[in-house]
Amino acid sequence: MAFTPTRRRKPESPHRHTYSQTPIHTVQIDKTANFNYIKLERNKWKINVLLIIIMVLVVLGCILGFFYFTKDKTKPIIDPEEKKVIQNQKRIFSEENYPRIDGSTATLPLAEAFKADFTGQDIKDVEITHNKTHNAYVNLINGDTDLILVTYPSDEEKELAEKNNVELEIVPIVKDAFVFFVNKENPVDNLTLEQVQDIYSGKIKNWKEVGGENEKIIAYQRPENSGSQSGMVSLVMKGKKMINPTTETVAKDMADIVDVISDYNNERTAIGYSYYYYATTMYTTDSMKLLSINGTAPNYDNIKTGLYNLQTAYYAVIRKDENQDSNTRKLLNAMKSERGQNVAKEAGYVQNY
Repeated sequence: MAFTPTRRRKPESPHRHTYSQTPIHTVQIDKTANFNYIKLERNKWKINVLLIIIMVLVVLGCILGFFYFTKDKTKPIIDPEEKKVIQNQKRIFSEENYPRIDGSTATLPLAEAFKADFTGQDIKDVEITHNKTHNAYVNLINGDTDLILVTYPSDEEKELAEKNNVELEIVPIVKDAFVFFVNKENPVDNLTLEQVQDIYSGKIKNWKEVGGENEKIIAYQRPENSGSQSGMVSLVMKGKKMINPTTETVAKDMADIVDVISDYNNERTAIGYSYYYYATTMYTTDSMKLLSINGTAPNYDNIKTGLYNLQTAYYAVIRKDENQDSNTRKLLNAMKSERGQNVAKEAGYVQNY
């Protein structure tokens, strides 16, 4: 029998460690939970900022509310009848105590601007009637109006005042100038003052004598005692006698004289005159041009500085016996004031002060 050796098991060492076969678990990070956490943190920041903004707005609202309910609520003056407001501008007159006004055609926009500003009305709601220069003087002398805005009185108007024992107080309010105009097709752009005098005295009768074409000059005039006729006599002619106009060469009002001069049918032969404001603002036409006098053009700057020498003004005229504390004198002072002069400038007139 064969011998089979028996394999002996090696005794285990007392120092030998036995390792557990417990399986290793892999820890997986929940990405969704992590994203929500980050998002929550960001939202907390936004919420905190929003809360701060709300708190600031609440504080500002409280401050503004405090000032609103404790301030002096001075409201603009509102006339219930006129239903118009002038913000931040003190009203000087009411409709009821505003003085009676009259004047020339060219000062009607000025009178309307003054009344609108001084009473707090919208200018579209202002109603004023001007009866033209001579009639305005007659009304003032007769006591039918309180203040007139006109050109300087003629000799006849001065005599009328003297005859009625009325002394006039004449105060310049805005500057203006006396201007001459022709059809735009007329090649003449400038005349000397002496040439103008000679044309209207009958000495110069043809445009070729002043650099124009060989055409007869038709010199238009205004009726006696009109504002522009008085200006022509005092500012331009200066003692020289004017030619007697024909019926056809007398324009009854300033609009007529502008129409006549600008009419193409006159073939560049006519010349007329008016005041700067009227000819450039109230009644204008592209068919007419203003002439320079002595080489100086009539424009706002030249009138303001006095460079254009046919200077005149529009005057506020009252009776000299007017009470010192009357509304009429109050209105006169308002017209002369800085506020009044600004009103005049905005209305297109040349300031006097």
